[in-house]
Amino acid sequence: MFEHIKISDLKEHLGEEIVSFYLVTSKEIRQGKNDRYLYLRLQDHSGSINGYVWKDFQKAAEEFSEGDVIKIKAIVNNYKDQVQLNVSQLRYADKSEYNIEHFISTSSKPPEFLAEQFFSFIDKVENLWINKLLHLIFDDKEFFCLFLNAPAAKSWHHNYRHGLIEHTVNVATLCDSICTIYPVHRDLIIAGALLHDVGKVFEYSSAPSIDFTDLGRLVGHLSLGDQFVCEKAKEIVGFPDEILLNLRHMILAHHGEYEKGSVRLPQTLEALVLHLCDNLDAQSVGVAQLLAAAPEDAVWTEYDKLNNRYYHLTKI
Repeated sequence: MFEHIKISDLKEHLGEEIVSFYLVTSKEIRQGKNDRYLYLRLQDHSGSINGYVWKDFQKAAEEFSEGDVIKIKAIVNNYKDQVQLNVSQLRYADKSEYNIEHFISTSSKPPEFLAEQFFSFIDKVENLWINKLLHLIFDDKEFFCLFLNAPAAKSWHHNYRHGLIEHTVNVATLCDSICTIYPVHRDLIIAGALLHDVGKVFEYSSAPSIDFTDLGRLVGHLSLGDQFVCEKAKEIVGFPDEILLNLRHMILAHHGEYEKGSVRLPQTLEALVLHLCDNLDAQSVGVAQLLAAAPEDAVWTEYDKLNNRYYHLTKI
């Protein structure tokens, strides 16, 4: 029998012992103040949660790998306003015991809606060369299926199925709006928004848990996206060098800083605005996900290791 309590509902079981199946997205033996323990990040379609194994943790760690589904017995605790699981028993779950769809997080927005919004931005591009390039890339049904189902990140923002296209549409929306305020080349920046993270299709493996591919770890999505767009532009006879140069620069500079993995610093207005819009959406959605995961009576979110801070839950 499939026993499952959604992670989003665990706050209703504080102090109780639960038995449930969860997907392991991360596991690590860590050193605590007094002794070592096994840290787990567990996931289902409703969210993710930290789990801790204190007793016989080394033996337990040998039972499964990241990406496996496990069955656990655990006590639901609230520690520093964060719901977590103290796991007393666990075992590897055979694939015949569950439906993997129960454990895959997905965008709250329907993929058909996101696809419609995405192609509406392509239709806004008036430059014939840029429009042709975008259609060449995204009219490829096999590639667009990969793009549509890809996550935008492993852990911070839009880290779920359809996350990449949701993030891309958000960034394109921001860039399009900014064109009404600043002297930005609309066709270039919309194309840059639609293409800036295209390399993530090759950077991440997302079945069933999100992880980096070897190509993603060794090359990264900025360089992968640049290479991909260059290869596609070569298929269009006479594609202008100046347009390709600007598109490449936006892709390679959209992380904004060398310390953040950017290949180049933004050196055009379009590249600068794209970086700021990309960061605005990534950071806002990342923080929103932390806020949404906090218990109803919490005052602060879980600690954000990426930005080294907690976030206060505004209740007005």
